[in-house]
Amino acid sequence: MESTKPNNLFTEYTNMIKQFKLPGFDVGAIMESRRKDIEALLAANGTALSGVQSLAQKQADILRAAMADVQSLIAQRTTPGAKASESSSELLQQGFRKAVTNMQDLADTAYKTQADCFAVISKRAAENVEELKARLQPGK
Repeated sequence: MESTKPNNLFTEYTNMIKQFKLPGFDVGAIMESRRKDIEALLAANGTALSGVQSLAQKQADILRAAMADVQSLIAQRTTPGAKASESSSELLQQGFRKAVTNMQDLADTAYKTQADCFAVISKRAAENVEELKARLQPGK
């Protein structure tokens, strides 16, 4: 089963392609470039996954806090003889501000994740351009 591991498969494909010598083509360099492309995609996927996990954690935290607030509010309102400490409009304003803050926090996390993924892919694209320029230089 060792031959089914990604690194071994990539090595096997590289060795197989190297057997076919094509004039003007550095098969090893091309395969190395594709290996780097795959690594960049894996890094971008890892970044995206951690971003999704972060978003899910923040959403769970927001839900937990909202449920605690609701429980507290219900306890305040249902306790016999308890005096309402805040008006309904003040509670609504606080809830709205908190919701807007939470939405902004989630949007910032999503934006950061997208920017990080784009940076990984952009860096690899720039490297590809430089590699192509180097290959197309006369005398190479």
